[in-house]
Amino acid sequence: FFSGDGEHPHSRKLHGMLDQLVEQLKLVGYVPDTSQLYHADMEEEEKEATLRYHTEKLAIAYGLLNTPPGTTIRVVKNLRVCGDCHSAAKFISLIFN
Repeated sequence: FFSGDGEHPHSRKLHGMLDQLVEQLKLVGYVPDTSQLYHADMEEEEKEATLRYHTEKLAIAYGLLNTPPGTTIRVVKNLRVCGDCHSAAKFISLIFN
């Protein structure tokens, strides 16, 4: 997955899942952490939208859509996970076990 990539065959489905998921996460206390985004020309809403579709979250959404409930989902990448994705993953684990 690539952040901002609309070419993946499941992009539309994944983005829809993430839109719903973020609303659920906010209900249990998740607050998007935009402090690591250094785009002076971006409004707060744009920063949140950018964070929403990070590759880690896309991978987790793909796992949730394509595995039975309760399945362990492991996301592997070659870089550090951003603080917002780490926080979101903890809340997703809380909601979906």
